[in-house]
Order: sequence, then structure tokens, then C-alpha cells
Amino acid sequence: MFFPISKPSITELEIEYVNDAVRSTWISSLGPYIDRFESEFARFCESRYAVSVSNGTVAIHLSLVALGIGPGDEVIMPNLSFVATANAVLHAGAVPVMIDIEPTTLCIDPEKIEAAITPRTKALMPVHLYGHPADMEKIMSIAKKHNLIVIEDAAEAHGAKAYGRRVGSWGNCATFSFYGNKNLTTGEGGMITTQDEKLYHRLRYLRDHAMSKEKRYWHTEVGYNYRITNIQAAIGCAQLDRIEDLMRKRAELYSWYQKALQGVSDISLNRSQPWANSSYWLICFESNHFDEKTRDAFMLRLKQKGVDSRPYFYPMSHMPYLKSTIHTPVTEQVYQRGINLPTYFDLTQQDVEYIAGAIKETLHG
Repeated sequence: MFFPISKPSITELEIEYVNDAVRSTWISSLGPYIDRFESEFARFCESRYAVSVSNGTVAIHLSLVALGIGPGDEVIMPNLSFVATANAVLHAGAVPVMIDIEPTTLCIDPEKIEAAITPRTKALMPVHLYGHPADMEKIMSIAKKHNLIVIEDAAEAHGAKAYGRRVGSWGNCATFSFYGNKNLTTGEGGMITTQDEKLYHRLRYLRDHAMSKEKRYWHTEVGYNYRITNIQAAIGCAQLDRIEDLMRKRAELYSWYQKALQGVSDISLNRSQPWANSSYWLICFESNHFDEKTRDAFMLRLKQKGVDSRPYFYPMSHMPYLKSTIHTPVTEQVYQRGINLPTYFDLTQQDVEYIAGAIKETLHG
């Protein structure tokens, strides 16, 4: 018996749609599933437009370029995130400025943003980490005050809400990932959502080598091949048909873990603010007794019991090419005491009870 950290939920519906795409011979970056996926995902996110791309990292890069963010511009983001958040900014030639997080949401701390703003600051990039949304009301207020662009990194938060409003509908645009471990997957793939019609057309133009609409194979600037395939979009359409069930199961998994680990002292699971609805991308487990060494030893013992886990992301400022002079004490504490537990559609309540039992044995063994 082994429980991986994640695996996709693929049913006969996904297989049916993929077979249909293959039989149609529309297997590359044109086809009806792409248009359908974009329009349905935009509607799901309460956004006017959506542009599909080949993965979540290029979704961020394309958004930055389309919004005119480039060399010398600073982009403020949380220090705790998957490194693609900062890498995409570097690919655009801009500068990632990494600040501290809130201990409850694990998202960027709005109270720390204004101190990091300089004359070179061009954008804010909140990350909806592990499925919990950042405080978008406060972030949008700061952005408006300082005339800053907002790009939501929503790679991990499909369907999450802040103040009753879906992530992906707040900023100038938002970026999503559809990697195989996400709540909604296409294997690889990504999406950009926006309310801005002009930005939407700019994104589509740059995504396809910046080819002129009036003159085929005529290019007036450097563009990118960041397109998704019709086969991937077919999987995405099937997943969107099932999205309510996929979201319900994530919330159910969280409630099962809560119940199974009730009464275990000095631990916490995903914490949520009253204004938020998390999408529970991954179950978060924190112990006040962990440091990096004891956390890693705990994970190894769990694996010996057949339970996979993964540590929280390292602070991005720890990467040798991403050194930062900004002090982020909450991030430094949190990353050492947190791990993610198995979170996927096929888990049963009995499975979760076994995992919880393995956790209790390992904690007290």
C-alpha cells in the first residue's frame, strides 16, 4: 500500500474527449476544444476572457510581456512560492522583490507591500498558495493607490474565492497551471484570465509568434510559441464538466483529515480566513516541533509506512541566483514546519484514516 502525494483523476469522459480530438485529426494548436476550454474556463473564473497557453510558467511570462513589464521593472511577490513565480519575472528581464507572508493564509502579507514599493515597482504578484486566496481586497486597494499592475498567480487555486469572488477575476490578469497534480489538469498547460479586452487580444497575438491578422506569416515583433494543443484542451473540457465534483472532493478530503487528526496536539492543517474559500490544492500539515532536519526525518518515516509527502516550498530567496536583502521572518519559520499530505480525488475516508494513523504513530513513535 502506497499513497502518493497526488495523482490526476482521469475518467471515461476525459478518454472520450481525447479520442474525439484524435479522430478529428485536430491534434495541434487549433481545434474546437481549445475555443471551448477558453470560453468555459473564463466563465468558471467569472472573467470576460481566457487565453490558453502551454504551461503555468509561460502564462506568467506572457502576461508580464503583454503588460509591458521588462528590464529594470520590479515585481513584488511573496517569498514563499514555487520558484516559477520569480523565474518568469527574470525571463521578462524584470526584478522579483520577495516579501513576507501571513502565517495563516501563507500568502503575501498586504501590510508589508507598501514598504517594498520603490520608483521602479511596476506590479504586484500575489500567489494564492496551496489553494488559499491572498487578501485581494487589500492588495487591489494598494495597487490602485500606487497605480500598480496586479497579476494573480493562481496556479494552485482553481475555484478558490476571496470575499465571494473567484480568483482569476480580480487583477489585470491571472495565471493558472494545469499540471498533472493540479485540481484541474490537462497534463501540462496553463491559462491567463482577464477582464481587459485590449490585453486579451495582445496576449493572443504574442502567444502565436506575434503573427499579423491581416498578413499571414508577417511578424512585426518578437512573439512566442506558447500554445496549448487541442488534445490537452479536450482533457481540460472534460475536467471542467466535472469541476464541481472535483472541488467538492477536495473540501471533503480536508474535512476527513480534520476529523482523523482531531486531538493531536501542536499540529495544524490548512487554516482559512473567514473571507476566503480555499480550493485545497494540497492538504497542509504543520507542526510547531519541526525544523528542517526533524521535518525531513518525519517525512522519511512516513514514507516507510507507505505515505508520501512533500515539504513546503523553500523560500525563493534561498535560491543561489535569487538572493534578497528583504527580511522575511514568517516565511523562514513556516517553510520548516510544514509538509503537504496526499491529496487526490481517488482517496477514500478509510485511506485518510490510515494516513492519519501513520502520522500519529510517527509523531509519537
